[in-house]
Amino acid sequence: MSTKNIRNFSIIAHIDHGKSTLADRMLELTGTISDRQKKEQFLDGMELERERGITIKASAVTMNYNHNGQTYMLNLIDTPGHVDFHYEVSRALAACEGALLVVDASQGVEAQTVANAYLAVDNNVELLSVINKLDLPAAEPERVAEEIEHILGISSNESFNISAKSGAGVEELLEAIITLLPAPEDKSNEPTAALIFDSHCDAYKGVICYVRIVSGSLNVKQRVTFMRGGQSYLITELGKFTPEMTAVEKLGTGEVGYVIANIRELADITIGDTITDQAEPATKALPGYKAPMQMVFSDFYPGNNTDYSKLRTAFDKLTLNDASFSFTPHNSPALGFGFRCGFLGLLHMEIVQERLERENDIEVVQTAPTVSYEVLTKDDAIKRIESPSQLPDPTQIEEFREPIVKLEIITSTDTIGAIMKLAEGRRCKLINTDYLSTTRVILQYRAPLAEIVYDFYDLLKGISRGYATMDYELIGFEKSDLVKINILVNKIPVDALGLIVHRSNAEARGRKLIIKLRRAIPRHQFEIPLQVAIGGKIIARETIKGFRKDVTAKLYGGDVTRKMKLLKKQKEGKKRMKSIGSVQIPQEAFMSILDNSE
Repeated sequence: MSTKNIRNFSIIAHIDHGKSTLADRMLELTGTISDRQKKEQFLDGMELERERGITIKASAVTMNYNHNGQTYMLNLIDTPGHVDFHYEVSRALAACEGALLVVDASQGVEAQTVANAYLAVDNNVELLSVINKLDLPAAEPERVAEEIEHILGISSNESFNISAKSGAGVEELLEAIITLLPAPEDKSNEPTAALIFDSHCDAYKGVICYVRIVSGSLNVKQRVTFMRGGQSYLITELGKFTPEMTAVEKLGTGEVGYVIANIRELADITIGDTITDQAEPATKALPGYKAPMQMVFSDFYPGNNTDYSKLRTAFDKLTLNDASFSFTPHNSPALGFGFRCGFLGLLHMEIVQERLERENDIEVVQTAPTVSYEVLTKDDAIKRIESPSQLPDPTQIEEFREPIVKLEIITSTDTIGAIMKLAEGRRCKLINTDYLSTTRVILQYRAPLAEIVYDFYDLLKGISRGYATMDYELIGFEKSDLVKINILVNKIPVDALGLIVHRSNAEARGRKLIIKLRRAIPRHQFEIPLQVAIGGKIIARETIKGFRKDVTAKLYGGDVTRKMKLLKKQKEGKKRMKSIGSVQIPQEAFMSILDNSE
């Protein structure tokens, strides 16, 4: 097909603004799915996506649409809306020339709408503004169109008003995609270059690469080279998602599809790599993607009925499908061998844990998440610290730096005071206040990531009765007065329970923490002291009392010395048990570190 008749586009929006529903209507209107196949969130194939009602993975589908007697190929890449899956959106946009920016007609412009729009502009993607959910009684398309114009500079006359649920206006939107969005550049005569924008592993077919052909073409039985690693493979199958995987003989310039080439080694594939013809290779690889910056780190250890090698295999499969997740082997004196994992945010971490357990039938023990820090040592070296256990000796530290983000909160004007109070309590500094309309405002802050990444969003939703939305992006690392809290269980420091906190609330946080640990760790047959230390100084202590067995119950009279002898023997046994007994620390104890509530 000529590139003039191809359109590659994404749907981007804030979470819950109707991306997946709009994709469903488009699939129906173009006849891509039959009435028998119809179901809500059609492109969200993962069970977890359907349960939570959110898109986690970007997914591709090819639709054919007739316009003025010509057939057009529409390649749609549906993207997630949550801030934690920002990287999925950036990868999808790199494979497109256009994007539909969907905004809810009742909610208006939200934090993630703004972030995704700027992401599209950075990728030189043509934007079409779409106002969805016109069928809602609270819909205010005129107000929302003005907000879009005020923030994003897209004229209010150029917005398309639709209802994805009923299908009203979707036909006109399909026409607009053909007439207003640009076609891919015709590079069919240039050497083959195909961008891998996603991949997943199939038990029978091996690794399946999702590709966008930027120049040249790919054919079945063609020998190709993966430019980053230099490995060569023979293509055994090519195809398109229509939406099921449908085999074709050839993928031409501008087209989106999949490549299967008997790739068994997961390490051979890198998302963002370029596939080229082995006989006539491209002179240079496509730009690919900037590596994602993981901001939240947590340790995963094999749980019951799971061994280390099984967990390792599960992680390998997951990194192929999720390029924004990373892991490295890690050993803890308290928990044994496991992995230190990096995530983009807390929801991302939660999803990875659920996918590990569901898709691989394994159990994991997970420590409380921490954010990464930077340390400037006395010899002018900068070290990235992903866990409190990696901190160098305090005498070697010249400067401690924490990650600072630009935080944007969009809320209604009646909750500004309460939100500002919450932000100030978390060491956030207000930079700017901008009124979107008479009832809605956008607040911009410089905020320490460690203070907002855990429960800040939940508190924000509570204060604003569910209306406020937030988005953040990393600015860099800044000097801060931070200290490490050590937790000693039975006088032994437990690395996994260590914390890095701001000095101003270190003591209060430490005291709260061991009270929670005392409740979370079950009683043993011996007394367990819990201590909080900052540097070499113990600042708080709690004690978990031991179980006491009545060893004198079997006595039935006789001399008192028999009783004293038994009690003395029990006391010596307790003393010995205390010195050699191991304390079982449950998962809840690690997670209690997170809870900032009273």
